[in-house]
Amino acid sequence: MTVLAGQDWLTARATRSVIAALEAAGGPGCARFVGGCVRNALMGKPIDDIDIATSLKPEETEAAIRAAGLKAVPTGIAHGTVTAVAERQPFEITTLRRDVSTDGRNATVAFTDDWAEDAARRDFRLNALYADGEGRVFDPTGEGVADAAAGRIVFVGDPRTRIREDYLRILRFFRFFAWYGRGEPDAAGLDACRDLASGMTRLSAERVSKELMKLLAAADPRPAMAAMVGTGVLAQVLPEAGDLALFDAVVDLSDDPVVRLMTLFPVDAEAMRTAAERLRLPNSTRDRLVASAVAAPDVSLTMTDAQVRAAVYRYRGQAVSDAVLRRAAEAPGSDAARLLSIARTWVPPRLPVGGKEVARLGVAPGPETGRLLKAFEADWIADDFPTGGHAERLAALVSARRA
Repeated sequence: MTVLAGQDWLTARATRSVIAALEAAGGPGCARFVGGCVRNALMGKPIDDIDIATSLKPEETEAAIRAAGLKAVPTGIAHGTVTAVAERQPFEITTLRRDVSTDGRNATVAFTDDWAEDAARRDFRLNALYADGEGRVFDPTGEGVADAAAGRIVFVGDPRTRIREDYLRILRFFRFFAWYGRGEPDAAGLDACRDLASGMTRLSAERVSKELMKLLAAADPRPAMAAMVGTGVLAQVLPEAGDLALFDAVVDLSDDPVVRLMTLFPVDAEAMRTAAERLRLPNSTRDRLVASAVAAPDVSLTMTDAQVRAAVYRYRGQAVSDAVLRRAAEAPGSDAARLLSIARTWVPPRLPVGGKEVARLGVAPGPETGRLLKAFEADWIADDFPTGGHAERLAALVSARRA
């Protein structure tokens, strides 16, 4: 039997207290770690979340956690999930389940005490792994441990059945391949994703965009993205996406999923806005994509330091940095370090004059004040933001207007 070794999270006091609380109510073996923490431990990957499956019913779980003096939060009790909090760390605990009915988006579940039934409703074999409190690994499908060792992303049972239960599993197939896969994607999984890609139209935009952004955050999502193109899945999710050449290049330049997403669009602010709104991306992501497109026409890899600062003043550093990365992806082998350094560190100064200074020179408030300030700003930017001589510069502009 495979045993997890050298896992600090497994022996941590908070973890032990939660397992002890559950076993006090349901007996030894009633609770096992499941999914990502087991998978990542086997693959030598970081552990982000600790999920636990249990044969206890949700109300029994909640009572057991409270009886141990721990905090219990009924985060999804209708679907069997209670979150325990021990030493400020959350542990998501879910009762073993089997699907009663599914519609490709949501499932109606019934609780069970059968670990094999619970495993059968999971998406991939390497996610259907369990480990008890001593680290002993249980592999109901018989292939999950081997898949984790080989970097294989293989659906539990029939791929088409798993996908029809929840069409988001198409994107999860590619996301898990991007993060954990090695070699070629599973052929049966690819065929199922290709044949059922149109079913993703049933999914909410928020679920789709969340999976997409997780995929783009992988260390190297290029093989997964190429497979998505080959199966027509990317066209289903991002019909705006064209050739992957820019995307392939930018992966070597940035691990930022927003930068990577940016290269899948043409330099078109409205196209980016429309796609971001369709995908229900966060407003901050939408605004960043649009700003990068607005800045792009004024950004080139041949800019002087002063020109970079001028661009940063007009568009802000994030937009210029993003646009520089796009230009660098368009010219593989180019060195954008100088431009990126300025864009990321230079803080634009405030315009050193305003309406009061104009009024002191005898100009009545009105449109002329705005024209003078705009002219002053243009000259000030062109001279690379000098720190002095502002009064004289403004006076000269007023005199020239009166001449």
